[in-house]
Amino acid sequence: MEIGALIFLIVAIGVGIYILFFFIPVALWFSALLSGVRISLIQLVFMRWRRVPPNVIVRAMIEAHKAGLHLTRDDLEAHYLAGGHVEQVTHALVSASKANIDLPFKMATAIDLAGRDVYEAVQMSVIPKVINTPPVTAVSKDGIQLIAKARVTLRANIRQLVGGAGEETVLARVGEGIVSSIGSSESHKTVLENPDFISRVVLEKGLDAGTAFEILSIDIADIDIGKNIGAVLQTDQADADLKIAQAKAEERRAMAVATEQENKALAQAMRAKVIEAEAEVPMAMAEAFRSGHLGVMDYYRMKNIEADTSMRENIAKPSDKGKKK
Repeated sequence: MEIGALIFLIVAIGVGIYILFFFIPVALWFSALLSGVRISLIQLVFMRWRRVPPNVIVRAMIEAHKAGLHLTRDDLEAHYLAGGHVEQVTHALVSASKANIDLPFKMATAIDLAGRDVYEAVQMSVIPKVINTPPVTAVSKDGIQLIAKARVTLRANIRQLVGGAGEETVLARVGEGIVSSIGSSESHKTVLENPDFISRVVLEKGLDAGTAFEILSIDIADIDIGKNIGAVLQTDQADADLKIAQAKAEERRAMAVATEQENKALAQAMRAKVIEAEAEVPMAMAEAFRSGHLGVMDYYRMKNIEADTSMRENIAKPSDKGKKK
């Protein structure tokens, strides 16, 4: 019975020590004390109750103290509770201090809370970043298509990180500047001979205004010749003109056919009228006989005249008869 009570006592003491050291991080307090950071055990316990990890705050204070910076516990806790990254901000402040970059604590926390990586921004201020633009297609005034690729060297602008535009805006503006400069060139040969002309024109436009970066240089990496857009447009226009001309010619042909058919119908109508008029001649002659206006001798003389006329017409066309034979 005594052995069981002893084991229970030992386990209880171990659990009590674990709970004590969990809520009272003595090792962390001692590490801070040796590093020259003054913080009380009570404050470490209160951090637990405020759901702030003491190791994050203490390590940040130790790092800042060793770098010669003064960061208060309240400021670090407030930034952590606001959803910030205490370690990233501390690393950024130390790097900025070593690089002689003016970066106040409030600005660093604002950049971090804005969703940007403040430590990467500081590194980018020291070591500029090179980004490649996607292929930019533009057409010069002589109608030749050019495909250009550029390398843009950027340096982070600490003052513009909060509210400044990102890399996508810079790439879009650089692409627009390349298109504008190539489009204003009289010939594609001029662009191929002096590609630095594009860089100068684009840099003069101040494309980094309102962005979180400063453009240090724009280098044209490659220029390829694409299609002859002018010739393609002229060919397409010629094809369109040809189709229009063919359509108009077909319209005129259809109108001519319609007119021809109308004339044929009109001729048939006139022939019908002639036949109708000829059919009235015998009737008129019969009526003349009945009324006494035409005699038998008059009728014979008329027939003789018709026969004489027919004979003369046949004599006047001997060649037609020879051909028929």
